[in-house]
Amino acid sequence: MATNNKKVAESNDYRMQERIKALYELQKIDSKIDEINKVKGELPMEVADLEDEVAGLQTRIDKIQGDIDELNALLRQKKEDIEQCKTLIAKYTEQQNNVRNNREFDAIGKEIEYQELNTQLCEKHIKEYNAALKTKKQLLEEAEAVKKDRCVDLDAKREELNSIDAETAKDIEGLQEEASKAREVIDERLLSAYSRIRSNVRNGLAVVSIKRDACGGCFNRIPPQRQSEIRMGKKIIICEYCGRILVSFPEE
Repeated sequence: MATNNKKVAESNDYRMQERIKALYELQKIDSKIDEINKVKGELPMEVADLEDEVAGLQTRIDKIQGDIDELNALLRQKKEDIEQCKTLIAKYTEQQNNVRNNREFDAIGKEIEYQELNTQLCEKHIKEYNAALKTKKQLLEEAEAVKKDRCVDLDAKREELNSIDAETAKDIEGLQEEASKAREVIDERLLSAYSRIRSNVRNGLAVVSIKRDACGGCFNRIPPQRQSEIRMGKKIIICEYCGRILVSFPEE
């Protein structure tokens, strides 16, 4: 029974050591990918920013164009109203020439006066709409000019980024295949912790080795007893200062 327990313990220790080794290898692979991606610099962010800016400009252009369409519709309506007023004035004027008494004459006169005032009001609105239309068209031209410039910048940045991606695609693909093999040995919980730590540290180093008796990430000193536990590789040990996973060099 004791022998079986010992074998189980040894087997568990071996599996943990394999996981730690795979984790260490995964970190090295991810670091190589990070180095390749550094060549891109700020390009991905610049492309994303330009895409957002172009999208925002297009939204603005669509809004201005909608305002222009609405103003044109209002202009057409007011011009139609004026034509209708003219038709009514002509009709009332003809009727006024055939009235039988002053009361009818005055009543029709008021209708003519109303249509004339309505015509003046429509003409006033037409002037206002034309002024607004001129402003909107100027804004539209400016927005389209800015968008055109930004699209030129965006195309240039995309071309540069695509060129780098094409040059590094083969290397990235090979490294990702290696990373996938390393992940097969590591359980999901440990992978999740690894990813979380990587996202929280500036240099992407979630797994670091001991260097000169100190953490390879934050360089705080590691006590000898702790170093011994790390070298044994029986469990995952986290740096109490920076939260990184601590491992020994493979040869150790």
